[in-house]
Amino acid sequence: MNPPDTAPAQHAPGRTLSRRSLFFYSLPEMPLQVAAIPVLTFIPNYYGSELGISLETVGLVWMIAMLIDGITDPVVGYASDRTVTRWGRRRVWMVASVPLMLLSVYQLFFPDHGVGATYLLFWMIVLWIGWTMLLIPYYAWGAELSADYHERAVVSAWRTAVGMFANVLSKLVPVVALYLFAYGGTQEVLQLIGILLMVLLPLTVFLCVWQVPETLQFVPARMPVIAGIRVMWRNGPFKRLLLAFFINYIGTSISSATIIFYIRGVLGEEKAGITMILCYYLANLLSIPFWLKVSHSLGKHRAWVAGLLIFVVASPAYLLLGQGDFYWMLPIAAITGVGGGAFWVMPNAMKADVIDLDTLKSGENRAATYFAVWSLAIKLAMALGPWLSLSVLGWVGYDATPGAHNTVQQVLGLKLIFVFSTPLFYGLAALIAWRYPVTEERHRRLRAALQRRVARVAPDNP
Repeated sequence: MNPPDTAPAQHAPGRTLSRRSLFFYSLPEMPLQVAAIPVLTFIPNYYGSELGISLETVGLVWMIAMLIDGITDPVVGYASDRTVTRWGRRRVWMVASVPLMLLSVYQLFFPDHGVGATYLLFWMIVLWIGWTMLLIPYYAWGAELSADYHERAVVSAWRTAVGMFANVLSKLVPVVALYLFAYGGTQEVLQLIGILLMVLLPLTVFLCVWQVPETLQFVPARMPVIAGIRVMWRNGPFKRLLLAFFINYIGTSISSATIIFYIRGVLGEEKAGITMILCYYLANLLSIPFWLKVSHSLGKHRAWVAGLLIFVVASPAYLLLGQGDFYWMLPIAAITGVGGGAFWVMPNAMKADVIDLDTLKSGENRAATYFAVWSLAIKLAMALGPWLSLSVLGWVGYDATPGAHNTVQQVLGLKLIFVFSTPLFYGLAALIAWRYPVTEERHRRLRAALQRRVARVAPDNP
C-alpha cells in the first residue's frame, strides 16, 4: 500500500540541491520574466496609444481577459495535482503550454495596424491560458524540490536570478538599439522582445524537462474539491500570505500599467522608458544575494517586509520630477529595484512552507492547487490594477496619443496615480506580512510532524 502524499519531494531537510539541478530547473523562468513587463507595460501602452484603442477600453479588455483566465487557474492546478504519467505530473503540462504561448506572443507582439479590442481580448485570453499551464505546474514543482526552510529560498533565488538575467538582457538589447542605432519606441521594443521570447520559450522548457528528473513518489491527490477548499480555508498562514501578496501586486500592476505614461507625459521622454526598466531590473538581479543573507538573519517574511518598506520610503521621490528629469529617475529606480528583489524571492519561497501545513492536515501534496489559487489572486490584481489606473486616466481626460497636449491637471492626475500607488499598497502589504507566523523554528516543527506522520502510515519505509 502506498503511503499518502506526505513524503518530501526529493530532498530531506539539510540536503543540498546541486547547482546543475537548480540551473536547469530555473531556465523556464526566463521567458516568464522576459514576457511579464512587456505584457504589463508596453502592450497596454502600445494598443492604447499607437493602435488607437481608448485607454478605458484597453483597461476593460485587460480586466475581462484576467477574469476569464482566472477560471483556468483552479482547473489547471486541480488537474496537475491529479495527473499521472510516466514523466510525472508537472512536466507534461509545461510542454503542452509552449504552442499556445508561442502563437499568442506572435499575435500580440506583432499585430497588424487596425486591429481592435476584440483581437486584443482574444489573444490575451490565449496567452494567459498558456501562461497558466506553464507557471502553475512549474512553480508547484519548485515547491517540491526541497523540504528545507532556507533551501527553498535558495530555489526561489536561483529561479529568480536566472529569469532576471534574461529579463535584464531582454531590456538591454532595446537600450543598445536605441542609443547606438536610434532604433527605439514601444513597437520596436515589443518586436525585439517578441523575437527573444519565441526562441526562449521552447528552448528553456525543453532543457528543463529533459535535464531535471521529476520525482515520481507522489501519488495523485484524491481529496474532493469541497473538502479541499475547507482545509485550505483553515490554513491561516496561507490566507495571510495570499492577502499580503494580492495587495502587493495591485500596487505593482498599477505602477507597471502607468510607468510608460509617466515617463512620456511627466518627464517628456518618448523612447527611453526601456532604460528605466533596465535599471530597475538590474538592481533586482544584483540584490538577490543580499536578500538571501537578510532572510537567513531575519526570516523570509521579515526580509519581504524590508523590501516593501524601501519602496514606501523611496517612491514619493518621483513626485519631485518633471519635464526633462528622466535621468534623475534612474537612481530612484535603482533604489526601489533593490527593494523589489525581496518580493521576487521571498513570497515564492514562503508558499512552499504553507503548502507543508496543508499536507499535514490533508494527507496530500496539493502544491499545484495552492499555486492555482495564488495565480488567481495575482490575475485578479492584474485585472484590477490596470483597469483602475487606466480608467482614472480616462476619467481625468488624459490623452495618451504621442505628442498630445494635456493640461496641468491631467498630468498631475497621472503623476499622483503613478507615485502613490506603490507606497499605499506596499505599506498595507507590509503591515499584513509582518505578523506572518511560519518562522524557521515553526517550520522545523512542522516538518518533524510530517515525518512522524509518514512513519506512522508506512512504518516499513526506510
